[in-house]
Amino acid sequence: MTTPSSLDARRQVHLAAHFPGVNNTTLWSDPRSESQIAFSSFRHFAQNAERGFFDYLFLAEGLRVREHKGRIYEADVAGRPNTLAILAAVAAVTEHIGLVGTLSATFNEPYELARQLATADHLSGGRIGWNIVTTSDAFHGANFRRGAFLDRDQRYVRAAEFLEVADRFWSSWAPDAVVADKASGRFLADGGVGEVEHHGLHFDVTGRATLPGGPQGRPLIVQAGDSAAGRDFAAEHADVIFSLHSEFADAQRFYADVKGRLPGHGRDEDSLKVLPAIGFALGDSRAEAEEKAREIALAQTSGATAIAFLERVWGRDLTEYDPDGPLPPIDPDPAGAGITQGRANNAADPKATADAWRERAEAERLSIRELVIALTARHGLVGTPAQVAAEIDRFVQERASDGFVIVGHTNPYGLDEFVDTVVPELQERGVYRRSYDEGATLRDLIGAQGRSSVGSSAAVR
Repeated sequence: MTTPSSLDARRQVHLAAHFPGVNNTTLWSDPRSESQIAFSSFRHFAQNAERGFFDYLFLAEGLRVREHKGRIYEADVAGRPNTLAILAAVAAVTEHIGLVGTLSATFNEPYELARQLATADHLSGGRIGWNIVTTSDAFHGANFRRGAFLDRDQRYVRAAEFLEVADRFWSSWAPDAVVADKASGRFLADGGVGEVEHHGLHFDVTGRATLPGGPQGRPLIVQAGDSAAGRDFAAEHADVIFSLHSEFADAQRFYADVKGRLPGHGRDEDSLKVLPAIGFALGDSRAEAEEKAREIALAQTSGATAIAFLERVWGRDLTEYDPDGPLPPIDPDPAGAGITQGRANNAADPKATADAWRERAEAERLSIRELVIALTARHGLVGTPAQVAAEIDRFVQERASDGFVIVGHTNPYGLDEFVDTVVPELQERGVYRRSYDEGATLRDLIGAQGRSSVGSSAAVR
């Protein structure tokens, strides 16, 4: 039996909840599925995650709906509401859970976004986080005045400079200026607000913040880049890295790589949390859970979805091929790289990717659809609730992750079963909280202390 002293030595599990509604992961065919833009969906999902004592709710973002072969991709989600508006609304119907939104460092400005995030942090009592994303493609850039001016190798240069300028605004009010007058509810700032002056490659800014940084000073910083530059950016700047490495051995390698970069930036292992995205399928037995996982994967990957997935790499129309038949014998078209717009294509060498996929499909006797399921299905947590809790615990104790971003497959009820059954098992193992500490900020929940920018005199003049 686990003793109190041994519980203290066990690494604690961190969980975040990914709001469904992006890609084909979400099963809109499920009879319980509801709108991905209705407030009722966000309210239920957030309150349920809070009932499960999750660290934070995570919102993806899309600045343009995806297109495939020149048309809106019907198998994807078309409606994508504004992230900051959702966070503000959800903050009003929750009390403790953190709220993390995805916002672009390419198509925003430091002063405006720093002000918006500080406002949201004040309104929520210190529960806001920012997932920093970058882009350099013309497809998204066409929605903005500047177009696609940004070279790919400048993405993280701009993001780092963006964060530096935002930090200066968050820290520009001296600590003794951030005094709340309880009678009037206003901030007393006479003589305590510094001027922010920055002249850099991407930004030329002179001004003053209109309010102090929020209760956290600096919002929690999340980053999801997987390239060497992305990993370096996370090691230097982020509090959480959102990872797609959910297979155990691969996750351990990623964890070791990212954590190994921290000492070079004067940081220790616990200062950056690694949270892979992962799906789940639960049952009364492992066999039942595996059958459920298979059914979910089949529902997520229709024949049309499977063909479209291949077309992203082949760069050509493949609708003549049977999704339940073998992979196309033809090679990818080098001129067809832009067949899908608004979605990252991770195949740097399409022909090499196609050859590797054909080799795997032949060796494992997989159809197109079966191969796509094998490549994309993320039901890494499959079993009884006790088995799933044990696997989560294994990842954390053996340093393959610090926890997970849990991705349900229905909206907005996809997380309910996990909260009802897996969370109690984690609590019983002594590796997961049973309550929120009163007044805790998101930084408190995730254990990301010491990164507040409030009062940093080097940031202002």
